[in-house]
Amino acid sequence: MSLLKSFAENGGRRVPDVSFEFFPPKTEKMAETLWSTVTRLAPLAPRFVSVTYGAGGSTRQRTHDTVARIRQETQLEPAAHLTCVAATTNEVNDVARGYWEAGVRHIVALRGDPPEGSETFEPTPGGYTSSTDLVAGLKRVADFEISVACYPETHPEAASPESDLDNLKRKIDAGASRAISQFFFDPDVFLRFRDRVAAIGVDVPIVPGILPVTNFATVKRFEKMCGATVPGWMAALFETLDEDPETRKLVAATVAGEQCRMLEAEGVDFFHFYTLNRADLSYAICHMLGLRPKSGPA
Repeated sequence: MSLLKSFAENGGRRVPDVSFEFFPPKTEKMAETLWSTVTRLAPLAPRFVSVTYGAGGSTRQRTHDTVARIRQETQLEPAAHLTCVAATTNEVNDVARGYWEAGVRHIVALRGDPPEGSETFEPTPGGYTSSTDLVAGLKRVADFEISVACYPETHPEAASPESDLDNLKRKIDAGASRAISQFFFDPDVFLRFRDRVAAIGVDVPIVPGILPVTNFATVKRFEKMCGATVPGWMAALFETLDEDPETRKLVAATVAGEQCRMLEAEGVDFFHFYTLNRADLSYAICHMLGLRPKSGPA
């Protein structure tokens, strides 16, 4: 069955849930682009939208401002990223309390990347020592819904795939209610990972992170940072398209759409989109998944 036919002939099946990830803007122009993206995607009624937190806590205030604006000016449920890096336990707890007081009930709890200039993570003196420690601490602050990260191809710093799975289970046991995966491009990679997670007794939702390819060079850079594999066949698909954005978008939507179709056929009913603050590809893929606008703009 063709990709588009398989999406169109959904026969009244349950439309999957989705969530979208944004990053806080650095300039006024970037803020306009972000808000245009939020406005475009809001009518699809995502389960939540998350806002990232820069390396070393570098975007703390901008993350807070973006989350607060989404909370105040839209019907969306924002989730704020929060990390262990460059802050004491008390400082992180104060940020969390500020979110709770602002009506934010969902935190994406991450260990965080090392500060610029450092290659490895070192706990801040007096700070949280790990993402597991952070999850437990946030649960003591307030009854947050907490999402955490997981790595279908293993975290680059993990001693082994088994130790990485053990770390995920510790985060769930500490109070996390969902794990969102690092991006990947081979559906079988995610499905095998999901089976391994289930085998160790983790029964919370494992949500695949979908990265539509807005720029192939950027994806290759992410590959080196995150340990995710970009298959060789993708390079061939995007070859010569650096200066042809319209064709690149068509190819990107097809690749991500096929990825989602294959995952959905295996029972996946929740997708998290790394939007890179662009709406067009995520919106098109959601349309193919059966999502339709439920209301006017945010």
